[in-house]
Amino acid sequence: MSASTARSPEPVGTGAVDEAAFTALVAPLRRELHAHCYRMLGSVHDADDALQDTLLRAWRGLPGFAGRGSLRSWLYTVATRVCLDAVASRGRRALPVDLGPASDRAVPGNRAAEGVAWLGPYPDAGLATVPAAPDARYEQREAVELAFVAALQHLAGNQRAALLLFDVLGYSAAEIAAMMSTSTTSVNSALARARRVLAARLPATTQQRALRTLDDARLREIVVRYATALEDGDAEALVALLTEDVTWSMPPMPHWYRGLGAVMDFARAAPLGPCGSWRHLPVAANGQLAVAGYLCREGTGRYLPWSIDVLTLRGHRIAEITSFVGDAYLADFGLPDSLPPQPRPAGAPPG
Repeated sequence: MSASTARSPEPVGTGAVDEAAFTALVAPLRRELHAHCYRMLGSVHDADDALQDTLLRAWRGLPGFAGRGSLRSWLYTVATRVCLDAVASRGRRALPVDLGPASDRAVPGNRAAEGVAWLGPYPDAGLATVPAAPDARYEQREAVELAFVAALQHLAGNQRAALLLFDVLGYSAAEIAAMMSTSTTSVNSALARARRVLAARLPATTQQRALRTLDDARLREIVVRYATALEDGDAEALVALLTEDVTWSMPPMPHWYRGLGAVMDFARAAPLGPCGSWRHLPVAANGQLAVAGYLCREGTGRYLPWSIDVLTLRGHRIAEITSFVGDAYLADFGLPDSLPPQPRPAGAPPG
């Protein structure tokens, strides 16, 4: 069974479909189309724009569609073409590891790099945990993991599209050729090149497989211990959670750290803050463990958004921390724009 027949709405005649009916018709597909745009573009905001453009083009082109084939396949065709236009005009998105080698000591004044289009986190609530079609190689959550989306950014647009349509969505090479207005030979060639690049860049084990080796209680414990270490300003407790070769990056800051020594130096030098200066909320990001960090800004008495920290596990330890710094990200996750002061237990020392 191809992706065109898997979970596809019935073909529709367009004569009587008004704008409200069209909105209702595409509503069940919006979430997966948005995830496809994110995989192509590496940014929630770019995916928002691409999805909006896709639905506008689809609405305007509805009379020409006239119910021929699958609505789902047609919408993926439009979305892919919108994203290919965006890739051609905007280029790829990066993480700090793409810009240069790791720093072995904390870098004072590690300021945001200008002129870099950064990869962003993705709120994955509502994504399915199974492949989109029987022929797909990747689960839907596997295909939004940071390592996967970061690797996609190293592909040319046509390679990115071919791999996503074939390996993530389960379309055939012939179907993809029609969607991309090219030949089956070109699709197969792009797919082969894309798989070689991903094979060299992806870890041996996906986060979905790593997470399934631990029960929910153990996963919650890791998140709580990570948040508590930051909230207590306890660098030693934080390091106890990490692998020997852990990496920590903080886009849009260009410097990043590898290994316990460098990460400990950064953790001790960075403003982890005294007890009480941080609060954290668990979130669902990129199919991985993640927390939203709020920092108590001096003079405000309130905790304001700081970052989305996406954690990559190896076994029961954290092998990568990617802290996406910026208050704009929290709105994407439906989180509050501030948190009130945390009540202090009776007899506790001031923070």
